Amino acid sequence: MAKLQGFFENLWCSKSMLMLFNVCFVFIGLGYIIIGLWMVTYLYKFMEMSTEFSESIPYVFIAIGASISIVSTMACVCTAKGQPALLYLYGGYLALIFVLLFGTGVSIFAYRTKLLAGFDKGLNESMHLYRPGNDELIADFDEMQETLKCCGNHRYSDWLDLSPSMPTPISCCIVPDCETSDPTQIYTEGCYDKVVNYIRDNVGALAIVVLVLAFMPLLGVFFACCLARSANKARYQQMA
Repeated sequence: MAKLQGFFENLWCSKSMLMLFNVCFVFIGLGYIIIGLWMVTYLYKFMEMSTEFSESIPYVFIAIGASISIVSTMACVCTAKGQPALLYLYGGYLALIFVLLFGTGVSIFAYRTKLLAGFDKGLNESMHLYRPGNDELIADFDEMQETLKCCGNHRYSDWLDLSPSMPTPISCCIVPDCETSDPTQIYTEGCYDKVVNYIRDNVGALAIVVLVLAFMPLLGVFFACCLARSANKARYQQMA
């Protein structure tokens, strides 16, 4: 154990390990930005169908990712110079990032349950608003039905049960230009179960990834403190 501690307190080793960590952390930050953009451009179309959807969630990922990438890039300079004060400050920042990421992962798990609970009401409301003039909503609902191969909320006949009723959309067709009044030519399974399973799988996996990556900053805290101690030790030896 003492040999291992001495290995990490070696100035060159500590600097190399922390520099490698910084580079990896920059890419992790870029990964969070990509996840946020994916949620905004793709997953958003499904999540917004829930009455419990919060538009701020994707932008939290983008903000955290941008912060990680920028600070980790700047930390490469701090690491190269080996300034103890800046290294301890960087370690404190990484500890804060750990708290934020861990809290985000736990929040996503809790938010997922709330989000899924609002889909039944949200899909019903969206179907009632599926009228000329709501072009964006129509496009999103059509994309959902085409992508998930579903029709209506719980069943295809939900479109006919609306008040006033409306014909089943073309996006329910199994083949192009089908006869939507013929159940054999359209998707008959409702979108509720499919969209809930889709969100549960994607958001659940996202929460697990966030929780796993949340512990990585602690590794950076360890390397930053080791390098700071090595730099202080080398400085004292030069002064002696």
